[in-house]
Amino acid sequence: MSEKHPLHADLETAPRQTGSLSRRDVIKAGAGAAVVSSVGLSTIAQAANGSEAAISSHNRPLTGHPILGDNPARRSADAFRLRVSAARSYLQNFIGPLRNNGDEGRYADFRASYSKGLPHNAVGEVDPTAYRAMLKALASGRSSDFEAIPLAPEGQRKLANPQAAYKFELTGRDSQATFIRPAPSFTSRETAAEMGEVYWKALARDVPFIEYDSDPLIATAITDLNAFSATVGPKVAGQVTTDTIFRGETPGDLTGPYLSQFLWQPIPFGNSTLVQRYETPAPGDDFMTDPASWLAVQRGVAPPPLSKGNPRYISDARALGEFVHLDFTYQAYQSAALILLGIPGSLDPANPYTTSATQGGFISFGGADILDLVAKAGNLALTGAWYHKWLVHRRLRPEAYAGRLHFQLTGAKNYGLPIEIGASEAVDRVFSRYGSYFLPMAFPEGSPTHPAYPAGHATISGACATVLKAFFDEDRAIPNPVQADATGDSLLPWNGAPLTIGGEINKLASNIALGRDWAGVHYRSDGVDGLLVGEQQAIGLLSDYSRTYNEDFDGFTLTQFDGTRIRIVNGEVSPA
Repeated sequence: MSEKHPLHADLETAPRQTGSLSRRDVIKAGAGAAVVSSVGLSTIAQAANGSEAAISSHNRPLTGHPILGDNPARRSADAFRLRVSAARSYLQNFIGPLRNNGDEGRYADFRASYSKGLPHNAVGEVDPTAYRAMLKALASGRSSDFEAIPLAPEGQRKLANPQAAYKFELTGRDSQATFIRPAPSFTSRETAAEMGEVYWKALARDVPFIEYDSDPLIATAITDLNAFSATVGPKVAGQVTTDTIFRGETPGDLTGPYLSQFLWQPIPFGNSTLVQRYETPAPGDDFMTDPASWLAVQRGVAPPPLSKGNPRYISDARALGEFVHLDFTYQAYQSAALILLGIPGSLDPANPYTTSATQGGFISFGGADILDLVAKAGNLALTGAWYHKWLVHRRLRPEAYAGRLHFQLTGAKNYGLPIEIGASEAVDRVFSRYGSYFLPMAFPEGSPTHPAYPAGHATISGACATVLKAFFDEDRAIPNPVQADATGDSLLPWNGAPLTIGGEINKLASNIALGRDWAGVHYRSDGVDGLLVGEQQAIGLLSDYSRTYNEDFDGFTLTQFDGTRIRIVNGEVSPA
């Protein structure tokens, strides 16, 4: 982290440029940081001279905050140097090249790599020529190379925006400047245990959350998951229990009902209130459980959409899976922000307007600011996810792993998958029900057409949740907590332990991230590790915005997903 960036340069003495530069022009020129137009630059530079000390002041980064009309050059210079100071902090703390798990180079048939939508043979293995064409495009970044990738002729689905992996950001961390570990490898015990969990989630989609303590299927799942040599998820004394099964791993995930309050509470929405009832498919409505439909989906065929029933509260995983099927990017977090803004006293105590006698927050430290940053954080996180997905890891989806397992267990080909996944009772139950070992999918089309690791929903969740924790009082209890009954027809009072804002924000992040696992489109590590990518992106975003405020402000404080507390003020991040 302390190594100097190979493109490090003094931004204030960057060569003058005329006209505009494309991303590729910048890369070719070796100008990896920023290029400033020469128009008015000498005037701005003269006015900016000697203002470095002003930038480093605690909560007044711009001396006197001159109004543009009073001193145009000074205001422009301060704005310029603020951006330079923010950019320099990232330039000096860059993250070098990341490692993947080596699976792509390990297997000549690319069995462990994402290839959905490309041509596949009868057992679902990708055409190597087509896969190499995709690799060529990803290596070059040229639009023409992407247009030359051969897709399966019978498919209708296109690859999901791989060129977004190269997109620059002007706020927060660059999309290629977050760290994530290599994805668990194809034949690892961790991936086997994750697949065991995904199979059990498919079987338990219709079990009401409120009945986990007594449902026999959940009890059997717990026993089977504890038999894996690399048990995943939260545990008590090293064991999965009814209180931990399928839950997230952040502070707050193990307290209260499985689902966050922000997926049940009514949402204030302008001059109306939205009741959180959502259309849900029928119980047992699963897909891709036979070779023909599974293979067609791998080749990019788009099946007919789901049919759904009357709206109800989210009371089971099928309803949760469908929520994360059709939600817009930051939907759950916009809703959470609106709910929180409607709770008196919910803002963080550090918000300068909680103690002001004459002013209220709005554009800064108020609803407009919060909702804007939640939305910004969501898309910023996605650009980071797309970099990792397309340019580093290219992990295959669970549905593809299940196809490898099916053909291994039926004797078509040995892929070297661990014995313990084939011996799982979940896999046996799937075979007994469907006559195959394919993973029963909640979506007829299966996964999206982009690689698995990290999950896009998880990175959005990590970023948006971090922004919410920065603006709201994490320790405050949520009033009138509820939980859905077994049918989803009504909400019941929750009379257990108090549920805090911070804990329920974290739980919401896990519900959305791991909710995709319930549908069969992700592994647990896609979600858990994806939260961390989003968190890094949001901390960068908050760091940049903390430089911009005029108010007396001691900084954002928040609890990270690992439980540590940080403070963000004037671009600096430190322990709280």
